Amino acid sequence: MTDTDGVRRPLPVTVAVVLVYVGGFANTALGVLVLLARYEVDADDVLPVSLVGAATILLGLLTVAGGSSLARGSRLARNLLTAYLSLLVVLQAIALALTELDPTIIVAQLAALAVLAAVWIPPTARRYFRRAIPSSTAPAPTR
Repeated sequence: MTDTDGVRRPLPVTVAVVLVYVGGFANTALGVLVLLARYEVDADDVLPVSLVGAATILLGLLTVAGGSSLARGSRLARNLLTAYLSLLVVLQAIALALTELDPTIIVAQLAALAVLAAVWIPPTARRYFRRAIPSSTAPAPTR
């Protein structure tokens, strides 16, 4: 487990955490809209639209669940969040092709890419997620 006690969370990570919560709830709502859009598509597209909607809801909720671990500096949370958001971008691209929710889906894709950029690109964010030395082997702090 990562120990970030006493380490100040960088601004890009704080922005990413806020975007994770907002984006997770927005993706959950988007999944419901995609699921409801199955009533407006051709009969052949009902199953794919339903599956994309259900998967979007699930990944949106998993993203929200990982937000607090991301705030604490968990590398696992950052890696899982990257996987979830990558899958969401792919699912949203499929939903973009199958439904007529274009503006909503494009905004959701941009938000997901912004979160990924905030936790991977800035050097302060990368340092924040580095594995800490376990407390049993850590040298005594000098002042």
